[in-house]
Amino acid sequence: MSRLDHRKNNQLRPIKFTPNFTNYAEGSVLIEAGQTRVLCNVSVDNHVPAWRESSGGGWLTAEYGMLPRSTHQRMPRKRGSDSSRSQEIRRLIGRALRASVDVDKLGQRTVIVDCDVIQADGGTRTASITGGYVAVALALQKLIDAKEIPPDVLVTPVAAVSVGVVDDELRLDLCYEEDSAAEVDLNVVMTGGGQFVEVQGTAEGSPFGYDTLVGLVNVAREGIEQLLAEQAKLLTEVGE
Repeated sequence: MSRLDHRKNNQLRPIKFTPNFTNYAEGSVLIEAGQTRVLCNVSVDNHVPAWRESSGGGWLTAEYGMLPRSTHQRMPRKRGSDSSRSQEIRRLIGRALRASVDVDKLGQRTVIVDCDVIQADGGTRTASITGGYVAVALALQKLIDAKEIPPDVLVTPVAAVSVGVVDDELRLDLCYEEDSAAEVDLNVVMTGGGQFVEVQGTAEGSPFGYDTLVGLVNVAREGIEQLLAEQAKLLTEVGE
């Protein structure tokens, strides 16, 4: 069956990075994946959690939220503690982005990545990771240029994408309608070296087999390679 936006099953949505989207964050990127838009801002705090003080190293953590009109119907603005979904997503983003940084070489600093969904059309967590890495790289490059941290603090780029089974077809980078209808849904995070950081998978209906899992991971890997290339292109252009 044809996809809603007429993409091929192994085709990403159009991806766009707008660097330095805000003025005050140490690193800032607006990532657009089709109609999904996430603002990723990075702050660098010269303090670390108490349990990291004796290590001499730093830390990286993430926050995630959706603006009230990022979805079709207004969501109440969050007050107090995060929803369980937001907590799960921010932990995923934090784990993914820590794979890209040697936190022991940060010194006594905490890198805070704020991912705010401006518009949601599926894949907000994977867009947060892909855009978040670019924002982290921009922020840390400033410290590298100032010789406050070593260049090898950046270990590897990371990127993420969703894949799923919709109408018995393996599809890359699901939009909201596809994600809602998916029989199987995976989120895959990989490094620039082709290693996996995390694979989250769910059978929304009937259980799925090994061959389906391998097929989905292969489709995801091809998409992530394209995302990594776009990240590298953007960072090269900014650095020129």
